[in-house]
Amino acid sequence: MEFTGFSPEMIDFLWGIRMNNNRDWFQSHKEAYLNCLYRPMLAFAEAIREPFRDVPGMACKVSRIYRDMRMPHANGPYKESLWISLRPDAYYWGEHPCLYFDVHPEGAEYGFVIWHPQTAVLTRFRAELLENPDRFLSIAEAAERATGLSLEGQEYKRKKPFTDSRTERFMNRKNLMYCREVPPGPELFDPALADTVRRTLQDLLPLYEYFLSLE
Repeated sequence: MEFTGFSPEMIDFLWGIRMNNNRDWFQSHKEAYLNCLYRPMLAFAEAIREPFRDVPGMACKVSRIYRDMRMPHANGPYKESLWISLRPDAYYWGEHPCLYFDVHPEGAEYGFVIWHPQTAVLTRFRAELLENPDRFLSIAEAAERATGLSLEGQEYKRKKPFTDSRTERFMNRKNLMYCREVPPGPELFDPALADTVRRTLQDLLPLYEYFLSLE
């Protein structure tokens, strides 16, 4: 299936899920889900994944709309977003580096994230920032130059020690992400979005490979 662009109806459907998160509403709008959201996301995944097919251990996943109702925070049987992840084929994606694209009622976002890294990975990361900061900094700064994105992430209340002023913004993070937001509008609905996202994720791939090397 060729990707021909997302549509405003996709955003309408996602707002509908947020306002009517119940089985009756979903069943009456299931064709809209398939035609406006799920099938275009499958086509989008195929359009962006080609440069990553030979990355060892990397899987391309399209999420399910059906929520795990065992989760205590669930607000209904359906998720309000759908996402594509390029990541290790592991049970819990949040522990591992991930390249992603996500659509939700407010629009879309895409980039790199390591959301809930294992303690051992963060320990190795901080040790390397102290002992050999140039290895990671050269990767991060090249990615930032290529994409124009800036580091985001949650911070610890108590700052971690650092010896190089360039590492301070990384040392104190619980997680790390670089993301670009796309509001509803011409950019989101343009078929060329697939090319833009693919190039950006390629520029962020060295970050993915760096954190994978720490596992």
